[in-house]
Amino acid sequence: MKKINYLIIFIFLLMFLFTGSETPVFSETYDIKEMTPEVKTALDSRRARFDQLKEFKRQGVIGENNKGYVELLVENTEAKNLVEAENKDRRFIYTTIVQQNNLSADALSTVESVFAQVQRDKASTGDKMQGTDGVWRIK
Repeated sequence: MKKINYLIIFIFLLMFLFTGSETPVFSETYDIKEMTPEVKTALDSRRARFDQLKEFKRQGVIGENNKGYVELLVENTEAKNLVEAENKDRRFIYTTIVQQNNLSADALSTVESVFAQVQRDKASTGDKMQGTDGVWRIK
């Protein structure tokens, strides 16, 4: 089964990050500059849990929140552990992008928001997603 590479989509959308001014930066791209063993491990871990996450999303047990992370919506121990592992890897990747691109610490929230939008855009029909307004919806 073909797996979607979140990072490619994510990096593409990061071209539209703001640098603190009111004008978006289109000439720069923000990505992982150095594929460290830790980054590779985080990406591989995300790929390994992709199908399981997709199934829990299909069941409505977890959803994508508006902060760029998955969120447990129905109490389930297995899903809870999966959510914690996924969010740990996502935060590590987001932080690495901020650090390796010499962005300010407050850019992390922008990176998270961009990734949240990527997830909303590519969500499957029936997935639960939290909009920018905080309201949970089913796609």
